Amino acid sequence: MATDYGGQAAYGDRRGRHGRAPAILAVAAAVLVAGAAGLGVSLVGVVTQVLPRQFTAHQQQQIIDWEVGKRWRLLTAGTIFAASVRYAPPAVLDGGGTLSLSARRIGIARQASCQAATDGAVAAVLTRNGCQAVLRATYVDTTDTYVVTVGVAVFGAEAEASAAQRELPGATPGAGGSAQAPAPGVLPVLFKGTPAAWFTSGRRQISASMSAGTYVIFYTVGYADQRPRLPVAADSYADGEMTSVGLGLAQAVASVLAAPVAVPRCPGTPGC
Repeated sequence: MATDYGGQAAYGDRRGRHGRAPAILAVAAAVLVAGAAGLGVSLVGVVTQVLPRQFTAHQQQQIIDWEVGKRWRLLTAGTIFAASVRYAPPAVLDGGGTLSLSARRIGIARQASCQAATDGAVAAVLTRNGCQAVLRATYVDTTDTYVVTVGVAVFGAEAEASAAQRELPGATPGAGGSAQAPAPGVLPVLFKGTPAAWFTSGRRQISASMSAGTYVIFYTVGYADQRPRLPVAADSYADGEMTSVGLGLAQAVASVLAAPVAVPRCPGTPGC
């Protein structure tokens, strides 16, 4: 009996160990699965940190606005307002072909506030949309017939400049105003002893504007002599010539200040 009891006991002990083995294996497998899952999550986190981060469209636009918006402070006045600018002849000039005209810079004004450099109705729109300052320069065409003041209203974001442009009273390229008066816009800057010596607000013939990046660029055109305001809109040739030189100068300034920048992309380093 003792021998049988001992044998039963020994047998029963071995059977217990064998019954616990599958449970131990199951627990070990579960631990391995959990560990693998944890490792996978960790790897995903590492890959997310290492791979280039994707900027949202809003973030990209913010970076672009910053890049374009800082140019008015970094570039010299002579770079923004070139000493000489070539522009296309007016469409009314039949047979113009590849002919190009030019205007030379007479002078550059000091930086002014948005209120001081524009008509009241325009100043209200600019201020409401976040205008920071206005830069201006005056040009004359090669025949000393037309004088042009180009103005740059500075904003912090392209959306602000675009909103201001939409709200301006009739100030769009090619829409210089009525036959009686030009559209409200930038105030002219005269320079004594130059063809622009008589270029006062009362002698503006046409005015218009365009948005470019974080800027709204204005131009206003008049005659280089002392003749009073005339119904230029009724004279398609004079209106065409003035629009051509004014728009050409505005586009030249825009090509400098609002030149395209590369789409911002993360360089791929951790923490980018």
